[in-house]
Amino acid sequence: MPADNVMTVSVVVERRATGNPWQDQAWRPVGVLPHDSEERGKLLAEGDGWALFQGGTLPLELFRGETEGYLINLSQEVPRVFVVLRRNEEADDLEFEPFLATVCPYEAMGYSGGNDDVVEGVPMPPEIADWVRAFVAQHHVDTPFLKRKNKRHRDDFGGKRPPDDGERGVP
Repeated sequence: MPADNVMTVSVVVERRATGNPWQDQAWRPVGVLPHDSEERGKLLAEGDGWALFQGGTLPLELFRGETEGYLINLSQEVPRVFVVLRRNEEADDLEFEPFLATVCPYEAMGYSGGNDDVVEGVPMPPEIADWVRAFVAQHHVDTPFLKRKNKRHRDDFGGKRPPDDGERGVP
């Protein structure tokens, strides 16, 4: 299904030494920038045991059917862009690279279980928040909650309770 609106974002990833004997380093997203950058793998900053890299660009897609999730995200004290990093076995520079960026917490939740993906929310820049707010204002439709009513159960006894063993004369 094609997106209703798309913005290209650049993802900044961090590599940090862990001191863990089974894992030398950990990767995580630390930010997104609302622009396109072709400098994947570029070292942005480094310090003792850490380094920041330009992870690459991703499309940030908005869909009319997900506006409820966008509203929940925007209502938080700090709205987030959720970034999924996926292991790249063939990479010589970035062991984990950006796979998905979304502002829908429900979509991000779907990637957070049981695999090697790294899923984290990073603070949403104001330009992206304004863009998402405008999209929600244009496309969100409140749907009232409708409580379902239980249907009467019909059974093979015409709606009456079947006799128990004592009423049947069974010892």
